[in-house]
Amino acid sequence: MSSAIVLFAHGSRDPLWRAPIDAVAQAIAAQSPDAVVRCAFLELTTPDLPTVMNELVCLGLGHVRIVPMFLGVGRHAREDLPELVTQLQSQHPAVHLELMPSVGEHPAMTALMAQIALGTHTNT
Repeated sequence: MSSAIVLFAHGSRDPLWRAPIDAVAQAIAAQSPDAVVRCAFLELTTPDLPTVMNELVCLGLGHVRIVPMFLGVGRHAREDLPELVTQLQSQHPAVHLELMPSVGEHPAMTALMAQIALGTHTNT
């Protein structure tokens, strides 16, 4: 089954705000050239998740992993995004939507942020 990764972030009026999310998408593409990766945003930035889902469905993808690019787990991650995914799943029942935990909840991210704060992380 063909799959895609969607990096989901909040969004901002500032066009430079999305640069780190785009950089993650570029890093995924560099590490896995065959990966289908897209960015989607909750508000203030395009494209939104429904638009990206429609594109992925048109590409014939059967599995979409949605990765919330949130450090903290607030209302958007706890309520808004799961509700949106439920709506999208009902609109696209043939596609398996996999909602991952927010990146800020991952122990590797916590450890990396601690290393950066301590000045012990080096770019390799």
